[in-house]
Amino acid sequence: MFQAIYLTQDDHRATHATLEQLDETQLPEREVWVDVEWSTLNYKDALAITGRGKIVRRFPMVPGIDLVGVVRESASSEYSAGDRVLLNGWSVGEKYWGGLAQQARVDGRWLTPLPPELRPFSAMALGTAGYTAMLCVQALERQGIAPERGPILVTGANGGVGSIAIVLLKQAGYQVIAATGRADQRDALLALGASEVIDRNELNQPAPPLGKARWAGAIDSVGSHTLANVCAHTQEDGAVASCGLAQGMDFPASVAPFILRGVTLCGINSVTRPASERQDAWQRLARDIDQEQLAGLTHTIALNETIGAADKLLAGKVRGRIVVDVNR
Repeated sequence: MFQAIYLTQDDHRATHATLEQLDETQLPEREVWVDVEWSTLNYKDALAITGRGKIVRRFPMVPGIDLVGVVRESASSEYSAGDRVLLNGWSVGEKYWGGLAQQARVDGRWLTPLPPELRPFSAMALGTAGYTAMLCVQALERQGIAPERGPILVTGANGGVGSIAIVLLKQAGYQVIAATGRADQRDALLALGASEVIDRNELNQPAPPLGKARWAGAIDSVGSHTLANVCAHTQEDGAVASCGLAQGMDFPASVAPFILRGVTLCGINSVTRPASERQDAWQRLARDIDQEQLAGLTHTIALNETIGAADKLLAGKVRGRIVVDVNR
């Protein structure tokens, strides 16, 4: 038997989340059986648990888009019993049972070896948010956006992607402008590495076709009017990495930044990246991240606290990352 967050749907399509004792025979038939050590609670997980977003594609479901653990059994040539592995993406927690459980069975191709320099707890303190933030930083670097080009804007700065992006950009030598709706977190964002903090209200209204050039690049997890404004205020030959849609999926923008300033908009798909890109991003995270600083961005909850924490996360009452100790 093992514990898991278990999602079901009733005849009225309402989602119900409970903490259940499940039998090992209920696990799906997949290549690699993992004893999970840590998971996370992400924004997408919170939407799934509360039923507020159309995240879950089939029921019953064990949510959780992240996990780290030790291989118990493996039919994959890539992994053996005792290997420490991590997982993010691949529609786990949406189509396939995920990491908010003490055990998981997954496809071998979904897994990434845990870099030896990275503690399992730190891997989940980073999780999909940290991995996505690194993909964004790498996208800007590929577009030639070096620190000397100018500041980088990070929207959603208090969220998981935003807070880790600030740390990574500061570590790489960039000047960072953080956009947030939480004025009380200004000092915390400066402590993370931001050199300037602006109010998100500057960006979340309808954008002009082209605005004053303010930053060389940006990492945006908000979308909609915010992303349109971000692009409108990006400098000539700048780049914007778009990885989220917290404000909305629409993009009410003009082509002016792309035609008149040569701005590049880079879409970041963190869900189905090939193994080589995943391993490269995680190796870079293991090398660049200060794991002690990372711990300061994180708080830990037990598996039985996860359902209540989902509401707090969606209400904007959580700063930084939530790591879930699935065995507590």
